Amino acid sequence: MTDATNPLLEPPSLPYGLPDYRAIRPAHYLPAFRAGFAAHRQEIAAITRVRSMPTFENTIVALEQAGALLERVSHAFYTVSSADATPEIQAVDEQLAPLMAAHHDAIALDSALYWRVQQVYERRDEVELDAEQRYLVERHRREMTNAGAALDDEAKARLTLLNQQLSTLSNTFERNLLNDTNELAVVFDDAAQLDGLGTGELSAAARAAEERGLPGHYLLTLPLFTGHPALAQLRDRESRRRIMAASRARGARGNANDNRAVLAEIVRLRAERAALLGHPSHAAAVTADETAGSPEAVERMLRRLAGASARNAHAEREALQALVDSTEPEPFRVEAHDWAFYTERVRRDRYDIDTLALRPWFEAERVLRDGVFFAATALYGITFRERPELVAYHPDARVFEVAEEDGTPLGLYVLDLYTRDSKRGGAWMNPIVSQSRLRGTAPVVVNNLNVPRPGDGEPTLLTLDEVTTLFHEFGHALHGLFATVTYPHFAGTNVFRDFVEFPSQVNEMWILWPEVLDNYARHHESGEPLDPGIVERLRATGTFDQGHATSEYLAAAWLDQAWHRLSVDDAVDDVAGFEAAALADIGLDDPAVPTRYSSTYFAHVFSGGYSAAYYSYIWSEVLDADTVEWFRENGGLTRENGDRFRDRLLGVGGSKDPLAAYRDFRGRDAEIEPLLERRGLGS
Repeated sequence: MTDATNPLLEPPSLPYGLPDYRAIRPAHYLPAFRAGFAAHRQEIAAITRVRSMPTFENTIVALEQAGALLERVSHAFYTVSSADATPEIQAVDEQLAPLMAAHHDAIALDSALYWRVQQVYERRDEVELDAEQRYLVERHRREMTNAGAALDDEAKARLTLLNQQLSTLSNTFERNLLNDTNELAVVFDDAAQLDGLGTGELSAAARAAEERGLPGHYLLTLPLFTGHPALAQLRDRESRRRIMAASRARGARGNANDNRAVLAEIVRLRAERAALLGHPSHAAAVTADETAGSPEAVERMLRRLAGASARNAHAEREALQALVDSTEPEPFRVEAHDWAFYTERVRRDRYDIDTLALRPWFEAERVLRDGVFFAATALYGITFRERPELVAYHPDARVFEVAEEDGTPLGLYVLDLYTRDSKRGGAWMNPIVSQSRLRGTAPVVVNNLNVPRPGDGEPTLLTLDEVTTLFHEFGHALHGLFATVTYPHFAGTNVFRDFVEFPSQVNEMWILWPEVLDNYARHHESGEPLDPGIVERLRATGTFDQGHATSEYLAAAWLDQAWHRLSVDDAVDDVAGFEAAALADIGLDDPAVPTRYSSTYFAHVFSGGYSAAYYSYIWSEVLDADTVEWFRENGGLTRENGDRFRDRLLGVGGSKDPLAAYRDFRGRDAEIEPLLERRGLGS
């Protein structure tokens, strides 16, 4: 292979710089990465060889221009390695992990580059810089300092080794989890064992089994989180138990996919790295450069919420137990695998509503076009046109062109809805191309979900949770599409981790907004709208089961903090024992309310970007709940409101301190009371 035959090394030929995935093969990636590494190193060397004094133009702007090829190749590859990780792609990923870590350190720890950045930083008051430029200088200097650029050569060598080891271990964790999740998918021999599932869900389970070579059987794949959507429907208690047991066993079975030793070593190496950088723990190192500021601030919030959440969950469990005791011929103690099923029965009794029966009103295509897209058009004036001739990385991935109200092209939106064995669990947004005026690029963003594909000819009917996920991830997509910045460092969702969930959580508010719901919630056969009485009762359930939902989330957030507040001398040999002690410490050790993610399948923190930062969801939700109040106070779904939210928050990307951007939008700091009310945690 030569560079001339590698499509990743050719100038983009498709609209918006979309990679030509039809021409790209797994064998193209590593050579392209090596070329990207070499080009980036040459560009950095050209900066540090400059003999004149460092300036914003010859140092910071040049640094922002550097690495364009590597970024293009990286976005193309990591989109695929998350969403379609075939064995060939996994093999590339394993080889790439230490190479990428080493290259990152070669740039971030470059002493000559750091000196130049430091010089520009120290003289930033002596030159004319606009607000974005000044903030860019400050961020580069702080990020290089946090990365270890000020360390001596011996410490840098150790740091580089640690980063390479951590990169490899994180890759191993993710591979083990994907493999174990696939192996533990639960097979049922008889449809009677799945009594309670709808026709579409049964057909999806039959299709999944047939694709695994098990015709005549039914297979339920596991989502990333502990629970499973089917648990709310399955009448057979043993079927529920099997699903929950399989989910909680992932990464802890003593087989080749066991993640216990992997995560323990990740924790130890992260603690050592933090100490090398002058921090008492990895959590301290992470939060020092987030809006939270410290692990202690995170702990104060989590503990403030945990007590009330646990009490609410206890009351919810008592209600479930009373129902079991009064209705079951042979009563039993409510366990984790029973919670969702009996919660739905309590919901029906208390509110006369069955959320599972709403699926016929949530046909996926209608939710997308008449819900998600409709709300975005009403708020921001943007329009969407599917471009089937533009082929993405997998046949399931659909490409839409996004335009401003006046027809000005904005970017591309890619939706990859369905689950498959090669896709990691959960749901996410990522860029394929990031916007930058400096580089002349427009955004291309992807949303991935894991919705089971029904049988041929069957409609894709979503649960309310799946509708919520689609609106949530599209909020991230809007952030990526709308951020309009000069410098790629600030592009899209490149903001503080404990702020990044805020725009996506805000976008969830439109799910039950009257104009939006009435537009998309139509029966897929009759076209009838959802009964207004049901809608009102659905809104009335806002705080229902929030004790359970908040407790399982807080338990995971606290586990993340507990692991990452360990020092380098705190060895952990018993993962399960450590989890139990940590959850008891914060009062969230209820066996009927397991943590949303146990450590061995906690991909967010051991193979993703949320280590010591899973608290971000609830931290961002303070801003989110306060913003929802603002929209309600100011007329809701209007262009004026959308334009203000876009211009002052989404549009600035990472080019402004996020809390300053929030104050600019809201006129004050966020208040926590709307969150407490939403979660049923008020006094």
